Amino acid sequence: MTHLDSELKMLKADIIEMWRLVINQLEKAKESLTNFDRDLAEEVVENEKRVNSYELKIDRDCENIFALFQPVATDLRLVLASLKICNNLERIGDISASVADFVLDADQDFNKAILDHTRVLEMHAIANEMVADSLEAFDKEDTRLARTMFKRDKMLDKIDEAALDLVMECIRDYPDQVRNTLLVMSMIRKLERVGDQSKNIAEEIIFYFEAKVLKHKKKKQKEGDE
Repeated sequence: MTHLDSELKMLKADIIEMWRLVINQLEKAKESLTNFDRDLAEEVVENEKRVNSYELKIDRDCENIFALFQPVATDLRLVLASLKICNNLERIGDISASVADFVLDADQDFNKAILDHTRVLEMHAIANEMVADSLEAFDKEDTRLARTMFKRDKMLDKIDEAALDLVMECIRDYPDQVRNTLLVMSMIRKLERVGDQSKNIAEEIIFYFEAKVLKHKKKKQKEGDE
């Protein structure tokens, strides 16, 4: 094994560790909302520092690999993909912390009927599965699984698009829960972005394993439609 191979192996291991931490953060954020567990929400907020530390380390390691080894072909794609995946994971970590912050800001327990009606818990479950499955796709080199992110991202978009009307209905039906209902609306807006980040990660997985750049393809399609 060459020195470059060792560095790439450690880079991949760090990415996977960061991924697992972010998955754990999302799961705990959902649990803190479901059970109105303020202690767990505090833990999620505090652990965001660990996510940020991973991002800084991985960024630094990628810069060193570029400078010292000048990787090409598959090795180059791994480093480029790692940089972007790391950035998207950090944003998902931010979103988990934001959901936990909303739990801490609540003035009372969240009404289960509101959580069900707005579909925020369903949305959270889809988002959590997307991040977990994207890790599996990366680890097992499964681009078919990565491509399932695109359809699931649209599912989150649909829930987000319908959220305003559902939230207004909850405000009308539960006037004593206005503050919490608005916090749920903010959570939905945040969770929609997890879909976007997971879709971005899927594109990087496909780029790494198949050498296909989907972002440029989509840009050309949009320009052709105009």
